Amino acid sequence: MTPNEIKIALGSGLLSFPVTTFTPELAIDEDAYRAHIDWLDGFGAAVLFAPGGTGEIFSLTPAEAAHVTKIAKASAGKTPIVGGAAYGTALAVEMARAAEAAGADGLLLLPPYLMFAEQEGLMAHVKAVCDAVGIGVVVYNRDNCVLTAESLQRLADQCPNLIGFKDGYGEVDRVIEITTKLQDRLVYIGGMPTHELYAQAYFAAGVTTYSSAVFNFVPDLAQTFFKSLSAGDNATTNRLLRDFFFPLVQLRNRRKGYAVSIIKAGLAARGRQAGPVRPPLTDLTGEEMDQLKALIAAVS
Repeated sequence: MTPNEIKIALGSGLLSFPVTTFTPELAIDEDAYRAHIDWLDGFGAAVLFAPGGTGEIFSLTPAEAAHVTKIAKASAGKTPIVGGAAYGTALAVEMARAAEAAGADGLLLLPPYLMFAEQEGLMAHVKAVCDAVGIGVVVYNRDNCVLTAESLQRLADQCPNLIGFKDGYGEVDRVIEITTKLQDRLVYIGGMPTHELYAQAYFAAGVTTYSSAVFNFVPDLAQTFFKSLSAGDNATTNRLLRDFFFPLVQLRNRRKGYAVSIIKAGLAARGRQAGPVRPPLTDLTGEEMDQLKALIAAVS
């Protein structure tokens, strides 16, 4: 896909990040991953990101990340696949090129590793990755990569294939400044953990799509929430927030890293194969799994 084509696709509906399935020995379970991508492909996601944060890209080697992207691309039918790149600039460039070679339709650039940097350094990092590939690039604004509207405008002027801005930082006033200044130059994606809790505020800020982690295990519910939000059906969105998302987040917040662990647990609760998380993440306890199963059953 051209950068503009993936930009249009990203803005056309709900997005999601498939988990990366592992065997009990923590190797990539290729058959289970193919089955998971094939299952998700039937629920109408506009684009799937493989691998991303929910896909444990931070736990994968660069070679594994490219391999996962290749499997996803082969299994997703007509659904576009966005690959991932992360870490320092040299490694991010290598991962970006590998994702493109694996057939990715676009690229999500996650924050660099460990260090906080000034705006000029962050801009150089993003530009290096954009310059290394021909596919469209989405920059993920969170943690130690928080860009200003001015920085994004300069990058947009210099990098024709910078096509998207995903926000996981949560400063809505910053997002409003960015969407107001750059308007339709970029596609804007919500990327807060369990973004459904923030989606109404982001819609008001001009961010009308987002990545849904729960799409992994309750795809119908995720689509119902998204469509109700888009239609202004507050009764439905408020009911789902009250009955599902608020209790889910309360359980998620019990331990660090559960934003990913609870998604894999959700698949296990639905009887689907996802495997454990890799260290340093930890899996839910048996008691927490029982609570999650009860929560899913209550809204199924």
